[in-house]
Amino acid sequence: MFKITTITAAVPSGILPVSNRKTSRLFFGASPDVFPPFLLKEMEKIEDPFARKLVSRIEMLPVELSVSKNRIMTSCVKPTVHDEGNPLVLLHGFDSSCLEWRYTLPLLEQAGFETWAIDILGWGFSNLETLPLCNVESKRDHLYQFWKSYIKRPMLLVGPSLGAAAAIDFAINHPEAVDKLILINASVYAKGTGNLSKLPRSVAFAAVSLLKFLPLRFYATNLGFTDLPLATCLEWTQIARLHCLLPWWEEATVDFMSSGGYNVSSQIDQVLNRTLIIYGENDRIVDTRLAVRLQCELSNAIIRQIPDCGHVPHVEKPDAVARLITDFVSPKIHYARPSFPEQEENILTSQL
Repeated sequence: MFKITTITAAVPSGILPVSNRKTSRLFFGASPDVFPPFLLKEMEKIEDPFARKLVSRIEMLPVELSVSKNRIMTSCVKPTVHDEGNPLVLLHGFDSSCLEWRYTLPLLEQAGFETWAIDILGWGFSNLETLPLCNVESKRDHLYQFWKSYIKRPMLLVGPSLGAAAAIDFAINHPEAVDKLILINASVYAKGTGNLSKLPRSVAFAAVSLLKFLPLRFYATNLGFTDLPLATCLEWTQIARLHCLLPWWEEATVDFMSSGGYNVSSQIDQVLNRTLIIYGENDRIVDTRLAVRLQCELSNAIIRQIPDCGHVPHVEKPDAVARLITDFVSPKIHYARPSFPEQEENILTSQL
Protein backbone atom coordinates (compact mmCIF):
# COMPACT_ATOMS: atom_id res chain seq x y z
CA MET A 1 0.00 0.00 0.00
CA PHE A 2 1.14 3.51 -0.63
CA LYS A 3 0.35 6.55 1.39
CA ILE A 4 -0.11 10.08 0.10
CA THR A 5 0.52 12.83 2.61
CA THR A 6 -0.77 16.35 1.99
CA ILE A 7 1.28 19.27 3.22
CA THR A 8 0.32 22.91 3.28
CA ALA A 9 2.73 25.68 2.47
CA ALA A 10 3.19 29.36 3.19
CA VAL A 11 5.82 31.98 2.54
CA PRO A 12 9.32 30.42 3.02
CA SER A 13 10.06 29.73 6.64
CA GLY A 14 13.49 30.03 8.13
CA ILE A 15 15.21 26.84 9.23
CA LEU A 16 17.52 26.60 12.20
CA PRO A 17 21.06 25.75 11.11
CA VAL A 18 22.55 22.54 12.44
CA SER A 19 25.12 23.40 15.07
CA ASN A 20 27.83 20.91 14.00
CA ARG A 21 28.12 22.23 10.46
CA LYS A 22 30.51 24.94 9.31
CA THR A 23 29.45 27.86 7.18
CA SER A 24 31.83 29.83 4.98
CA ARG A 25 31.37 32.72 2.59
CA LEU A 26 31.49 31.63 -1.02
CA PHE A 27 29.67 34.62 -2.44
CA PHE A 28 30.90 35.70 -5.84
CA GLY A 29 29.76 38.62 -7.98
CA ALA A 30 28.91 37.88 -11.59
CA SER A 31 31.33 39.60 -13.95
CA PRO A 32 31.79 39.79 -17.74
CA ASP A 33 34.34 36.98 -17.35
CA VAL A 34 31.56 34.77 -15.98
CA PHE A 35 28.47 36.09 -17.75
CA PRO A 36 28.49 37.66 -21.22
CA PRO A 37 27.94 41.42 -20.87
CA PHE A 38 24.61 41.30 -22.68
CA LEU A 39 23.27 38.84 -20.10
CA LEU A 40 24.33 41.16 -17.33
CA LYS A 41 22.32 43.89 -19.05
CA GLU A 42 19.32 41.58 -19.16
CA MET A 43 19.76 40.89 -15.45
CA GLU A 44 19.45 44.63 -14.79
CA LYS A 45 15.79 44.30 -15.79
CA ILE A 46 15.20 41.68 -13.08
CA GLU A 47 13.99 43.09 -9.77
CA ASP A 48 13.65 39.80 -7.88
CA PRO A 49 16.38 39.96 -5.21
CA PHE A 50 16.49 36.17 -4.91
CA ALA A 51 17.26 35.77 -8.61
CA ARG A 52 19.83 38.55 -8.53
CA LYS A 53 21.53 37.07 -5.49
CA LEU A 54 21.71 33.58 -7.00
CA VAL A 55 23.08 34.97 -10.26
CA SER A 56 25.81 36.69 -8.25
CA ARG A 57 26.83 33.27 -6.92
CA ILE A 58 27.07 31.46 -10.25
CA GLU A 59 30.56 30.19 -10.98
CA MET A 60 32.14 28.45 -13.95
CA LEU A 61 34.04 25.26 -13.12
CA PRO A 62 35.97 23.29 -15.76
CA VAL A 63 34.63 19.82 -16.58
CA GLU A 64 36.25 17.59 -19.19
CA LEU A 65 33.87 15.17 -20.89
CA SER A 66 35.15 11.65 -21.38
CA VAL A 67 32.81 10.96 -24.32
CA SER A 68 34.14 13.82 -26.44
CA LYS A 69 37.15 15.30 -24.59
CA ASN A 70 35.45 18.70 -24.66
CA ARG A 71 36.36 20.94 -21.73
CA ILE A 72 33.22 22.68 -20.55
CA MET A 73 33.20 25.70 -18.29
CA THR A 74 30.17 24.61 -16.31
CA SER A 75 27.81 27.02 -14.57
CA CYS A 76 26.83 26.11 -11.05
CA VAL A 77 26.13 27.49 -7.59
CA LYS A 78 28.60 26.21 -5.00
CA PRO A 79 27.66 25.54 -1.38
CA THR A 80 28.01 28.06 1.43
CA VAL A 81 27.72 25.19 3.91
CA HIS A 82 30.24 22.35 4.14
CA ASP A 83 29.13 19.13 5.78
CA GLU A 84 30.61 15.68 6.26
CA GLY A 85 27.32 14.12 5.18
CA ASN A 86 26.09 13.59 1.64
CA PRO A 87 25.37 16.83 -0.26
CA LEU A 88 22.17 17.91 -1.95
CA VAL A 89 22.65 18.39 -5.70
CA LEU A 90 19.87 20.30 -7.44
CA LEU A 91 19.19 19.76 -11.14
CA HIS A 92 16.55 21.64 -13.12
CA GLY A 93 13.88 20.93 -15.72
CA PHE A 94 13.86 20.97 -19.52
CA ASP A 95 15.32 24.12 -21.09
CA SER A 96 15.90 25.79 -17.76
CA SER A 97 18.71 26.71 -15.37
CA CYS A 98 19.83 26.68 -11.76
CA LEU A 99 17.81 29.89 -11.24
CA GLU A 100 14.80 27.61 -10.65
CA TRP A 101 16.23 27.20 -7.14
CA ARG A 102 16.43 30.89 -6.23
CA TYR A 103 13.86 30.57 -3.42
CA THR A 104 14.39 27.02 -2.16
CA LEU A 105 18.19 26.82 -2.17
CA PRO A 106 18.58 29.50 0.56
CA LEU A 107 16.14 27.57 2.77
CA LEU A 108 18.08 24.33 2.30
CA GLU A 109 21.26 26.17 3.22
CA GLN A 110 19.57 27.56 6.33
CA ALA A 111 18.82 23.94 7.26
CA GLY A 112 22.56 23.29 7.19
CA PHE A 113 22.69 21.23 4.00
CA GLU A 114 25.68 21.35 1.70
CA THR A 115 23.78 22.30 -1.44
CA TRP A 116 24.93 22.48 -5.06
CA ALA A 117 22.84 23.70 -8.01
CA ILE A 118 24.19 22.53 -11.37
CA ASP A 119 23.18 23.46 -14.91
CA ILE A 120 22.60 20.39 -17.06
CA LEU A 121 24.80 20.28 -20.16
CA GLY A 122 23.15 22.18 -23.03
CA TRP A 123 20.98 24.37 -20.80
CA GLY A 124 21.70 26.99 -18.19
CA PHE A 125 24.67 29.32 -18.48
CA SER A 126 27.63 27.01 -19.19
CA ASN A 127 30.08 28.15 -21.85
CA LEU A 128 29.48 25.94 -24.90
CA GLU A 129 31.47 27.96 -27.39
CA THR A 130 33.09 24.65 -28.37
CA LEU A 131 29.80 22.81 -28.60
CA PRO A 132 29.80 19.13 -27.58
CA LEU A 133 27.03 16.70 -28.34
CA CYS A 134 24.13 17.45 -26.02
CA ASN A 135 22.44 14.07 -26.09
CA VAL A 136 21.54 12.00 -23.03
CA GLU A 137 24.91 10.22 -22.94
CA SER A 138 26.80 13.54 -22.91
CA LYS A 139 24.52 15.05 -20.27
CA ARG A 140 25.06 11.99 -18.08
CA ASP A 141 28.82 12.04 -18.63
CA HIS A 142 28.96 15.76 -17.87
CA LEU A 143 27.20 15.30 -14.53
CA TYR A 144 29.40 12.31 -13.68
CA GLN A 145 32.62 14.16 -14.47
CA PHE A 146 31.41 17.13 -12.43
CA TRP A 147 30.64 14.81 -9.52
CA LYS A 148 33.97 13.02 -9.87
CA SER A 149 35.92 16.30 -9.90
CA TYR A 150 34.13 18.38 -7.27
CA ILE A 151 31.62 16.45 -5.16
CA LYS A 152 33.19 12.99 -4.71
CA ARG A 153 30.52 11.69 -2.30
CA PRO A 154 27.16 10.01 -2.91
CA MET A 155 24.59 12.69 -3.69
CA LEU A 156 21.08 13.43 -2.57
CA LEU A 157 20.09 14.06 -6.18
CA VAL A 158 17.08 16.32 -6.77
CA GLY A 159 15.38 16.31 -10.18
CA PRO A 160 12.31 18.39 -11.05
CA SER A 161 10.23 17.73 -14.19
CA LEU A 162 12.54 16.39 -16.94
CA GLY A 163 15.36 16.69 -14.42
CA ALA A 164 13.74 13.69 -12.73
CA ALA A 165 14.40 11.63 -15.88
CA ALA A 166 18.00 12.88 -15.84
CA ALA A 167 18.29 11.88 -12.17
CA ILE A 168 16.88 8.39 -12.78
CA ASP A 169 19.10 7.87 -15.81
CA PHE A 170 22.13 8.95 -13.77
CA ALA A 171 21.28 6.82 -10.72
CA ILE A 172 20.95 3.70 -12.85
CA ASN A 173 24.23 4.25 -14.68
CA HIS A 174 26.25 5.57 -11.74
CA PRO A 175 24.76 4.06 -8.56
CA GLU A 176 27.98 4.73 -6.64
CA ALA A 177 27.38 8.48 -7.04
CA VAL A 178 23.80 8.60 -5.73
CA ASP A 179 22.55 8.05 -2.19
CA LYS A 180 18.90 9.13 -2.37
CA LEU A 181 16.63 10.58 -5.06
CA ILE A 182 14.13 13.41 -4.72
CA LEU A 183 11.84 13.73 -7.75
CA ILE A 184 9.54 16.73 -8.16
CA ASN A 185 6.59 16.65 -10.58
CA ALA A 186 8.58 14.01 -12.42
CA SER A 187 8.34 13.86 -16.21
CA VAL A 188 9.60 10.31 -16.66
CA TYR A 189 7.00 8.56 -18.82
CA ALA A 190 7.42 10.48 -22.08
CA LYS A 191 9.01 8.45 -24.88
CA GLY A 192 11.87 10.85 -25.38
CA THR A 193 11.28 13.72 -27.79
CA GLY A 194 9.05 11.55 -30.00
CA ASN A 195 8.39 12.82 -33.52
CA LEU A 196 10.43 15.95 -32.83
CA SER A 197 13.55 13.83 -33.25
CA LYS A 198 12.56 13.16 -36.87
CA LEU A 199 12.23 16.79 -37.92
CA PRO A 200 14.63 18.09 -40.58
CA ARG A 201 17.31 20.12 -38.84
CA SER A 202 16.16 23.41 -40.40
CA VAL A 203 12.61 22.81 -39.16
CA ALA A 204 13.93 21.82 -35.73
CA PHE A 205 15.82 25.12 -35.48
CA ALA A 206 12.64 27.02 -36.35
CA ALA A 207 10.69 25.10 -33.72
CA VAL A 208 13.33 25.64 -31.04
CA SER A 209 13.59 29.36 -31.76
CA LEU A 210 9.93 29.65 -30.73
CA LEU A 211 10.85 28.49 -27.22
CA LYS A 212 12.44 31.85 -26.45
CA PHE A 213 9.57 33.81 -28.06
CA LEU A 214 8.34 35.94 -25.15
CA PRO A 215 4.56 35.33 -25.55
CA LEU A 216 5.08 31.55 -25.75
CA ARG A 217 7.40 31.63 -22.77
CA PHE A 218 4.84 33.71 -20.87
CA TYR A 219 2.15 31.14 -21.68
CA ALA A 220 4.37 28.29 -20.47
CA THR A 221 5.16 30.14 -17.24
CA ASN A 222 1.50 30.82 -16.57
CA LEU A 223 0.68 27.16 -17.27
CA GLY A 224 3.28 25.98 -14.80
CA PHE A 225 1.87 27.79 -11.78
CA THR A 226 -1.41 28.32 -9.93
CA ASP A 227 -3.14 31.73 -10.10
CA LEU A 228 0.06 33.66 -10.74
CA PRO A 229 -0.28 37.48 -10.62
CA LEU A 230 0.45 39.14 -13.96
CA ALA A 231 3.49 41.09 -12.73
CA THR A 232 4.98 37.96 -11.16
CA CYS A 233 4.36 35.94 -14.32
CA LEU A 234 6.17 38.55 -16.41
CA GLU A 235 9.13 38.64 -14.04
CA TRP A 236 9.42 34.86 -13.81
CA THR A 237 9.16 34.60 -17.61
CA GLN A 238 12.14 36.93 -18.00
CA ILE A 239 14.13 34.92 -15.46
CA ALA A 240 13.24 31.61 -17.11
CA ARG A 241 14.43 32.69 -20.57
CA LEU A 242 17.75 34.32 -19.62
CA HIS A 243 19.79 31.29 -20.69
CA CYS A 244 18.01 31.23 -24.08
CA LEU A 245 19.92 34.39 -25.02
CA LEU A 246 23.25 32.56 -25.11
CA PRO A 247 24.51 32.10 -28.69
CA TRP A 248 24.84 28.28 -28.44
CA TRP A 249 21.44 27.66 -26.83
CA GLU A 250 19.50 26.90 -30.04
CA GLU A 251 22.04 24.45 -31.43
CA ALA A 252 22.40 22.65 -28.10
CA THR A 253 18.62 22.29 -27.74
CA VAL A 254 18.19 21.08 -31.33
CA ASP A 255 20.94 18.55 -30.72
CA PHE A 256 19.08 17.22 -27.69
CA MET A 257 15.76 17.03 -29.53
CA SER A 258 17.29 15.30 -32.56
CA SER A 259 19.03 12.72 -30.38
CA GLY A 260 15.72 11.41 -29.05
CA GLY A 261 15.91 12.74 -25.49
CA TYR A 262 15.27 10.86 -22.25
CA ASN A 263 13.32 7.60 -22.32
CA VAL A 264 13.58 6.04 -18.86
CA SER A 265 10.10 4.61 -18.33
CA SER A 266 11.23 1.01 -18.88
CA GLN A 267 14.13 1.45 -16.41
CA ILE A 268 12.26 2.82 -13.41
CA ASP A 269 12.10 -0.58 -11.69
CA GLN A 270 15.92 -0.68 -11.74
CA VAL A 271 16.11 2.23 -9.31
CA LEU A 272 16.92 0.91 -5.85
CA ASN A 273 17.61 4.22 -4.12
CA ARG A 274 15.39 5.50 -1.37
CA THR A 275 13.22 8.08 -3.17
CA LEU A 276 10.98 10.99 -2.23
CA ILE A 277 8.33 11.91 -4.82
CA ILE A 278 6.87 15.41 -4.53
CA TYR A 279 4.06 16.68 -6.73
CA GLY A 280 1.87 19.74 -6.92
CA GLU A 281 -1.85 19.11 -6.64
CA ASN A 282 -2.69 21.40 -9.59
CA ASP A 283 0.05 20.39 -12.03
CA ARG A 284 -1.25 21.19 -15.53
CA ILE A 285 1.84 19.88 -17.35
CA VAL A 286 2.39 16.38 -15.93
CA ASP A 287 -0.67 14.33 -14.96
CA THR A 288 -0.64 13.98 -11.18
CA ARG A 289 -1.71 10.33 -11.50
CA LEU A 290 1.74 9.62 -12.92
CA ALA A 291 3.24 10.53 -9.54
CA VAL A 292 1.22 7.73 -7.97
CA ARG A 293 2.25 5.36 -10.77
CA LEU A 294 5.90 6.27 -10.21
CA GLN A 295 5.61 5.57 -6.49
CA CYS A 296 4.14 2.15 -7.25
CA GLU A 297 6.90 1.24 -9.71
CA LEU A 298 9.77 2.29 -7.48
CA SER A 299 10.79 -0.27 -4.88
CA ASN A 300 11.63 2.15 -2.08
CA ALA A 301 9.69 5.40 -2.44
CA ILE A 302 7.36 7.68 -0.51
CA ILE A 303 5.06 10.28 -2.04
CA ARG A 304 4.00 13.70 -0.82
CA GLN A 305 1.50 16.15 -2.30
CA ILE A 306 1.67 19.95 -2.06
CA PRO A 307 -1.85 21.39 -2.33
CA ASP A 308 -2.77 24.46 -4.34
CA CYS A 309 0.47 24.17 -6.30
CA GLY A 310 1.41 23.74 -9.93
CA HIS A 311 4.29 22.17 -11.85
CA VAL A 312 7.22 23.99 -10.21
CA PRO A 313 6.76 23.68 -6.43
CA HIS A 314 10.33 24.75 -5.64
CA VAL A 315 9.48 28.16 -7.13
CA GLU A 316 5.82 28.40 -6.15
CA LYS A 317 5.94 26.76 -2.69
CA PRO A 318 9.61 26.83 -1.65
CA ASP A 319 8.86 26.46 2.04
CA ALA A 320 6.91 23.25 1.47
CA VAL A 321 9.61 21.76 -0.75
CA ALA A 322 12.41 22.66 1.67
CA ARG A 323 10.42 21.18 4.54
CA LEU A 324 9.70 17.94 2.69
CA ILE A 325 13.32 17.54 1.65
CA THR A 326 14.50 18.28 5.17
CA ASP A 327 12.06 15.79 6.70
CA PHE A 328 13.16 13.16 4.19
CA VAL A 329 16.89 13.63 4.70
CA SER A 330 17.17 14.93 8.27
CA PRO A 331 13.84 14.60 10.08
CA LYS A 332 15.26 15.90 13.38
CA ILE A 333 15.93 19.42 12.06
CA HIS A 334 13.72 22.01 13.76
CA TYR A 335 12.10 24.90 11.90
CA ALA A 336 12.11 28.48 13.18
CA ARG A 337 10.70 31.79 12.01
CA PRO A 338 11.62 33.17 8.57
CA SER A 339 15.06 34.73 8.47
CA PHE A 340 15.06 36.43 5.06
CA PRO A 341 15.71 40.17 5.16
CA GLU A 342 12.40 42.00 5.53
CA GLN A 343 12.58 43.63 2.08
CA GLU A 344 13.20 40.30 0.35
CA GLU A 345 10.47 38.58 2.33
CA ASN A 346 7.97 41.30 1.42
CA ILE A 347 8.82 40.94 -2.28
CA LEU A 348 8.41 37.17 -2.11
CA THR A 349 5.11 37.51 -0.25
CA SER A 350 3.75 39.90 -2.89
CA GLN A 351 4.82 37.56 -5.71
CA LEU A 352 3.18 34.49 -4.26
